[in-house]
Amino acid sequence: MAFELPDLPYAHDALADLGMSAETLEYHHDLHHNAYVVNGNKLIEGTEWADKSMEEIITGTYDANAVAQNGIFNNISQLWNHNQFWEMMGPQGNAMPGELEKAIVESFGSVDAFKSEFTAAGAGQFGSGWCWLVKDTDGGLKVTKTENGVNPLCFGQTALLGCDVWEHSYYIDFRNKRPAYLDNFLNKLVNWENVASRLG
Repeated sequence: MAFELPDLPYAHDALADLGMSAETLEYHHDLHHNAYVVNGNKLIEGTEWADKSMEEIITGTYDANAVAQNGIFNNISQLWNHNQFWEMMGPQGNAMPGELEKAIVESFGSVDAFKSEFTAAGAGQFGSGWCWLVKDTDGGLKVTKTENGVNPLCFGQTALLGCDVWEHSYYIDFRNKRPAYLDNFLNKLVNWENVASRLG
């Protein structure tokens, strides 16, 4: 079962007025994301993973003790991460549904406290990686960060919100200002309805 590059859920220029340019989406989605699809399909062809779901491949190939993950994991995990990332953003406005706000306040004290912790996690991730809002195995919400393509599936967590902090995500629009990119992401780009739908 070969994986395919999903279409963006909005036009390439739909987020331009919100801080993410069409050029960024053209490079990030059309080139970087597509490379994970192409390389991932090549790597799983003819292997035990060829007919597995992305989630099965990610959890089955992740090695918590490895210094570097293998190529199958890296490409399929990044494919999954990006599939979520585009859905977690949108031009539709920024209102946070009540049930999500309540859960965030219960876990972090306030929405502002959550945003501060999320931004700090993303800004503090050394090198390439992601920062996440997850529903942990105990049902509570927490902020995490992961290196390279590692994601919450590896730890039995549910990804509610993820932000890509690889440099290709922000360098066209924000140059080396990763904290400004994260602030803009949280306050202008997040599709909070999508995030709330993941609470389960």
